[in-house]
Amino acid sequence: MYNFILGVIIVISIVIIITIMMQPSKQNSAASAFTGGADQLFGKQKARGFEAVMQRSTAVLGAVWMILLFVLMYLSSK
Repeated sequence: MYNFILGVIIVISIVIIITIMMQPSKQNSAASAFTGGADQLFGKQKARGFEAVMQRSTAVLGAVWMILLFVLMYLSSK
């Protein structure tokens, strides 16, 4: 069981790296250097389409990864 969960964690780690690399980049303009990015902080811009899917999938994969790490820690303590 320990080895299976360890293998799943390794696979999820690689998938998380791929999903992070696939996320669209945010272009920084010269104006954001002066505002400090406050326009993005207070602006009501929701992620839509591909960007929203990538954000959700990264969050879900990260949560599953953390849960599996705690399970692996519990199994290794016994």
